Amino acid sequence: MKIGVISDTHGWLDPQVLTVFAGVEHILHGGDIGSSRVLFDLETVAPVTAVSGNTDCDPTWRETEFLELGGLKFLLHHIVNPHRLEPDLEERINRVRPDVVVFGHTHEPFAETIRSTLFLNPGSAKSPRGGSPRSVAILHCETAGLRAEFVEVR
Repeated sequence: MKIGVISDTHGWLDPQVLTVFAGVEHILHGGDIGSSRVLFDLETVAPVTAVSGNTDCDPTWRETEFLELGGLKFLLHHIVNPHRLEPDLEERINRVRPDVVVFGHTHEPFAETIRSTLFLNPGSAKSPRGGSPRSVAILHCETAGLRAEFVEVR
């Protein structure tokens, strides 16, 4: 199974992302969506699960989402510091035990497995920081395990 992962679109979706995500079974948006139009466009490719970011003001978007796909557990939350979790988020992660935590906010790609959970930030699809290019990720869920592939959006 392939899952598209995106974050920090801030109201703008590069049409190239739709091509990159062609063939994914689901898309996860890690927050700072900016406009529901972004989600509508992504839904032309695959079902989308998204969370609200710190710049979003749509009350229909939740701060945290939990879902299962292909037998794997996913937790989405916009602001996550994997090495220094906020107590309430750490408690939720310990209770839910997700296989993957998807987040955004830093605008920099990140993938690291910590205590058997993959923490994945695809970077920013609009305005990267720290010298990173604009990027999204494809999460490959294979029998050998999880593999995050970062894809530059030019």
